[in-house]
Amino acid sequence: MKPNIYTTSRISLLLATLIPLSPLHADEIVRVNGSTTVNPVVTEAAEILKKEKGLIIQVDTQGGSSGGITSLGNKRVDLAMSSRPLNEKDHKKYPNADFKPIKIGVDAVALVVSKDVWEGGVKSISRKNMQAVYEKKMKNWKDLGGMKRRIVFFNKERGRGTWEVFANWLYGKANKAPSVAHPEVGSNEETRNKVSRSRGALSQLSASWADSKKVFPLGIQLENGTIALPVAKDIVSGV
Repeated sequence: MKPNIYTTSRISLLLATLIPLSPLHADEIVRVNGSTTVNPVVTEAAEILKKEKGLIIQVDTQGGSSGGITSLGNKRVDLAMSSRPLNEKDHKKYPNADFKPIKIGVDAVALVVSKDVWEGGVKSISRKNMQAVYEKKMKNWKDLGGMKRRIVFFNKERGRGTWEVFANWLYGKANKAPSVAHPEVGSNEETRNKVSRSRGALSQLSASWADSKKVFPLGIQLENGTIALPVAKDIVSGV
């Protein structure tokens, strides 16, 4: 069975050979950059390490996953946070960086909508219909069984791990996704805020940020007629 949008995202930390092999000392600063999906885990760990070991860990999310990989490849940081796997392009761009990915968990990319869309009756969407929305061939929620309201699609910035997982699911490979003009969003927090404050809104978001209070995750209608939900059971089992 082809992977769906809820089974293709994994979160990891990336190390390169620039990481010192000797134990870190309390007066050393560890620089971390990358994915906002991984950020909550790393931020919590940084607080614990500061309290227990006195380590100073600076965490930044500028540029998302690709920004973190770029910073690590250019030796500007010590660790990169990524919600997408390394690809051949990354290795070719930084041939001297001996990237060492460490998987720390599994996440999902959810398609989330604003409260008015959810209450208007739209609870799920198929890949075919999502393609039509992405390519601006479907522009109103009434075409998806909802209210008569324009679809406002906020697209994640290209290079973000969330966008790449979404594009791989939608088109098979991210580089096959057409270039279509949509309002762009960056971090998970920005995405959630934009969707929650806009009528008729839709976007891609880390499932852990879809709280069903401000933004609501849609189910994915699979080819066999079943609906996959952004819940731990479906994420792990790969339905």
